Amino acid sequence: MDKTIKINLGGTLFQIDEEAYKILRGYLQDITNRLRNAPGAAETVEDIELRIAEIFQSQGASAGIISKENVEAMMIIIGKPEDFETEIEDNKVHEPEFRSYTAKKLYRNPDDQIIGGVCGGLGAFLNIEPVWVRILFILFTCFFGIGFFVYIALWIALPSATSDLRKREMYGTDDYMAFLKKSHAPRSASQGSPSPGSRVGSALNEVFLSLGRVIFIFVRILLIVFGICLVLTGFIALIIFVMVFFFKYPGYFSTTPHGINLFYFPDFLNYVVNPAIAPWILALSFIVILLPLLAMIYWGVKMIFWFRAKDGIISLAGLVAWVMCIAALSILLFNEGISFAETAKSVTGEIIEKAPKDIYVLSGQKVSDLHYDKEIAFDEEDYKIFFIDGNKGFFISTDLNIDRSDDNSVKLSISRRSAGRSRMDARIKAEGIIYKYKILGDTIRLDEYFTLPAGSKWSADDVRVSLYVPEGTVVHLDKTTEDMFRHENFRKNEWDRSDGSSEMEYAGSDIVNPSWIMTEEGLKKRSSIYK
Repeated sequence: MDKTIKINLGGTLFQIDEEAYKILRGYLQDITNRLRNAPGAAETVEDIELRIAEIFQSQGASAGIISKENVEAMMIIIGKPEDFETEIEDNKVHEPEFRSYTAKKLYRNPDDQIIGGVCGGLGAFLNIEPVWVRILFILFTCFFGIGFFVYIALWIALPSATSDLRKREMYGTDDYMAFLKKSHAPRSASQGSPSPGSRVGSALNEVFLSLGRVIFIFVRILLIVFGICLVLTGFIALIIFVMVFFFKYPGYFSTTPHGINLFYFPDFLNYVVNPAIAPWILALSFIVILLPLLAMIYWGVKMIFWFRAKDGIISLAGLVAWVMCIAALSILLFNEGISFAETAKSVTGEIIEKAPKDIYVLSGQKVSDLHYDKEIAFDEEDYKIFFIDGNKGFFISTDLNIDRSDDNSVKLSISRRSAGRSRMDARIKAEGIIYKYKILGDTIRLDEYFTLPAGSKWSADDVRVSLYVPEGTVVHLDKTTEDMFRHENFRKNEWDRSDGSSEMEYAGSDIVNPSWIMTEEGLKKRSSIYK
């Protein structure tokens, strides 16, 4: 069993183990040696011993044995012996002078705080009762909230006087000694009753203390509620994030008239950017999204449990890493986004000089024959992309417009559009778009989709098929080409329907070879044969 020694510090008896006693004795001896030639050295050492006794009592050492850890914790609070070092001026050789603390510094006072200790620190700095400072802040808060914002600014800017060295600088040497003696000396009747002004200040101070406790409880409740919201939001978002990145749960969805279309976005990314860049974009996006979610959960937990941690360096490192990842991701996205800087189109077509009375617009290759793996839809399903896994290709739906020709011929126009770094680059891409159709007499067969050459990236490519027929021509559509028909009149105008059905009812009905006739106002319904 380790040997214990009884010591007397500031009139209080303590038991201390032998190792801790040696450290404490050396510490006090070092301070005494440094203050040997300073004025009032004995009183200063006595005050330091009183402070040490107070610290040991707060650690519960009076009921137990002072350990080495207790002594080391006390030394951190009091400060190093070098803090009490004497200084030698250049013009006074070998004439020691006690380090002066008469130049006060402004701190927050943790020994006299209601909210943040700002008023207590100002009172100690100005050598006035903190209660009058608090009254001034309340008065100035009534004027456009000036006092409130000044208080918050000082709370953030001022450090707290948590060590004896800082308290010396906050009070000044003489006032600090008086503070130490006052904090250790019990109040007796010989000290007399306080003055009326002091009684008023004490009463107001008690009111402010009570008000501060109420405010503190209210703020703590708000912080707990806000922290719970942060934790729940961050945790749910983190689960969704992990499901998207690791379990490939659909990361994209679009609402359409027929429901919700789900799609895993990283798969689409491989078709949009350079395949060598896609993993870097995903990795950087992972970090950019993950770090704020982890920070949200951590700060939420910290608000709930109100604990202190030395997390400044970790938080700063995380912030720097997050900013660097955002910068790198922005550069990559900007470099890839240049590929969409300019748009251009290429138009080809054919003309049927002798227009037949009836034109049959039927489907060629259909999407249903593709056996695709994934689908993504934009703009209420007007623009669809169909993917085959493993980067084996993708196919995009086409639109069909039918309008009146300005002469007696039938014209078929294929408009291909794409984006690129320059207008010339976009035009080359547009000309490379693969779309197939056939014209056989009075029959025109149109593919329901188009595709791109192998190895090409998606560049907002689009194909629109426009058919121009003379007035009086009857146009026959099958179900597929009817779905491709995207003329504005089909969406907006009322059609001549003998059955009186509405547009939406007609669009969803089962129709065999619906026929239309081109009139002066545009294409009109001619007849319908229902199953």
